[in-house]
Amino acid sequence: MIALPQRPTGRPRAAAILLAMAGILAAPAQPAFAQGAPAGSPPPAVIVVAAEKRPLTRSFPFVGRVQALDKVELRARIQGFLQQRLFEEGAQVKEGDLLFVIEKAPFQATVAQQQAGLAVAQAGAQNAGTQLARARELARTQNIPQATVDQRAAEDAQARARVLEAQAGLREAEINLGYTDIKAPLAGRIGRSNFTVGAFLGPDSGALAVIVREDPMTITFNVPQRMMVEAQRSGLANETFVVRAILADGKPYAHPGRIDFVDVQVDQRTDSIAIRARFPNPDRMLVDGQAVRVTAETSTPEEAVMIPQAAIQQDQSGAFVLVVGAGDRVEVRRVRTGTVDAGWTAVESGVTAGDRVIVQGVQRVRPGQVVAPTAAPPAPRT
Repeated sequence: MIALPQRPTGRPRAAAILLAMAGILAAPAQPAFAQGAPAGSPPPAVIVVAAEKRPLTRSFPFVGRVQALDKVELRARIQGFLQQRLFEEGAQVKEGDLLFVIEKAPFQATVAQQQAGLAVAQAGAQNAGTQLARARELARTQNIPQATVDQRAAEDAQARARVLEAQAGLREAEINLGYTDIKAPLAGRIGRSNFTVGAFLGPDSGALAVIVREDPMTITFNVPQRMMVEAQRSGLANETFVVRAILADGKPYAHPGRIDFVDVQVDQRTDSIAIRARFPNPDRMLVDGQAVRVTAETSTPEEAVMIPQAAIQQDQSGAFVLVVGAGDRVEVRRVRTGTVDAGWTAVESGVTAGDRVIVQGVQRVRPGQVVAPTAAPPAPRT
């Protein structure tokens, strides 16, 4: 009997395909490189630069908001019609300058009325005192009963209380009259007036105008909590920082600032901490509410291993460089980068001083390949 060949099923082939795919997925990600040069060809030429230690001022970029250190809204504390506005909008004002005047006549009349009431109360108190003294004199000769003396004493106390009440009423009227003059509580620049002469004002009317003290100014920026934790662990939080601002035109602000406040709470919406820096503002370049970029720089430079930015490559696993090692063979080094300064990048791990990193020719080489390195001419330091 002749045995017929069995038709192969798809299961072994499918299993082999799945095993091959699993092997591909399990393999670690490696940078993609060009195929090696044909056998017998000369090693490819590359340009290398030696990693070197340089003094580095670490800097951290943020986005900040300019805020006036002193800002006040002028408001009416009594009701009345606006009678005068005595300033030019946008002008500089001095502390104590008279800015608004509310109609005074009703409050002057109230003061006069309270003065008259005080005079009446004082006359009544004087009479009550006289009556009490007379009653006590008669009581010594037993010409009036003790009950009458007690009654005169009570009337005297009530009269003196009415004097105190009238004095308080007069003081309140004088205070309200004083509120008709609205003066500058600080020196600075005043904004536009929100009310014109003739408008009816009151405590609920809102701000009449805003005064901003423009020198100094502050810039507040938020630092992520992760960065704050790293700074605490590394000791960087104990450093003294110089804060520099970059204006909207991309040019640096002329005057450096200093940190004067670190918030005690984390903003739960952004998981960051607010930090405030104070800046001199003699030229009035910083304006309240303005958005600026800031960099916080360490005041003391530190030694760091630096390599040219051109040497750093990126793939799915992160940053790496190609290093010409022993025997002029190419090695792959995973690196952790830091601050960038004038085309050079600080490397926190993966490369040490003296390592030769490839800056030109990376497309023609692969790991393990022997190359012909040539040192790049030294670049001038800034």
